[in-house]
Amino acid sequence: MILPIFIASLLFTSSSFAAVQDFCVGDLNGPEGPAGYSCKKVAKVTVDDFVFSGLGVGGNTSNIIKAAVTPAFSTQFPGVNGLGISIARLDLAAGGVIPMHTHPGASEVLVVVQGSICAGFISSANAVYFKTLMKGDVMVFPQGLLHFQINAGGSPALAFASFGSPLPGLQILDFALFGNNLPTEVIEMTTFLDAATIKKLKGVLGGSG
Repeated sequence: MILPIFIASLLFTSSSFAAVQDFCVGDLNGPEGPAGYSCKKVAKVTVDDFVFSGLGVGGNTSNIIKAAVTPAFSTQFPGVNGLGISIARLDLAAGGVIPMHTHPGASEVLVVVQGSICAGFISSANAVYFKTLMKGDVMVFPQGLLHFQINAGGSPALAFASFGSPLPGLQILDFALFGNNLPTEVIEMTTFLDAATIKKLKGVLGGSG
């Protein structure tokens, strides 16, 4: 009598496990919401949904910040949708910088694999934590805090950043202030910068007003 009950219990347990949703590959044809994408039908999921091949090639650093970020977020890598993780590649040419920015949706872990990078963040109490990281060093940036990365050497630097969300979000402070149509007078009053400096930065970053 014990054996049939045991077998029935195993069958029930197995069916319970089968009912668990293993993944939610993002359906990129649908809208992207705060919780990510809706799930692609399992019958249409392939192994390629769980593989991203874009991090093996360096990004184009021929720009104003001499840096490039290659993201593997759910928009580029639908297999991470709903899993609470993502990754990105950071390429910094000599003199390159990732300006002050925040990720409102995730904490970040940065690992340096080439060169040296000065990296840091500012706490909500305005305490500053920064250090020059060498190959193999890892630094964490808590969710939502302003942080930066600067190439600290004379040669290209490379790092990979992992995030605790498939949609970490991004706001770059420089562009938030000077890359839009926020009036110069408002920026002048709220930052204590003079109008000439603000207009110069707007010109560099594509802002107006």
